[in-house]
Amino acid sequence: MVSRLRAQRIADRIREELSEILLRDVSDPRLAGISVTDVKVDRELDFAEVYVSALEGNTRSKEVLEGLAHAQGFLRHELSHRIELRTFPRLRFYWDATFEHADRIEKLIASIHSEQSQEIGNGSNLEPPESSSLEGKMNDAP
Repeated sequence: MVSRLRAQRIADRIREELSEILLRDVSDPRLAGISVTDVKVDRELDFAEVYVSALEGNTRSKEVLEGLAHAQGFLRHELSHRIELRTFPRLRFYWDATFEHADRIEKLIASIHSEQSQEIGNGSNLEPPESSSLEGKMNDAP
């Protein structure tokens, strides 16, 4: 069992090398335009969980994961030559939907801002009714 720091270093190195392999050495069209977003290695170095995403989003997730499953042996072999470990972890690929979630949140925030700006533009008062009566009471106080 390795320390958490060493496992994190190995995961970072796998992410860097795998990104380079996918960019330069893989010719499978299913794997074009994907990026490795994160890698997590267990402390026994048995498995490496690889999280990937594509610019096109979730529409290509099944296609990309099938391509990665097909190329798994090649990728593990190439990584084992680039990273010196006694035994190299088996690769498990997962789709990372973080970007889709972030895009959805940004759209929701933008819609809230546009609704607020429309209300302000229409002359609507966004203050609760109690606040105006409190201001009047504060002005009457000595």
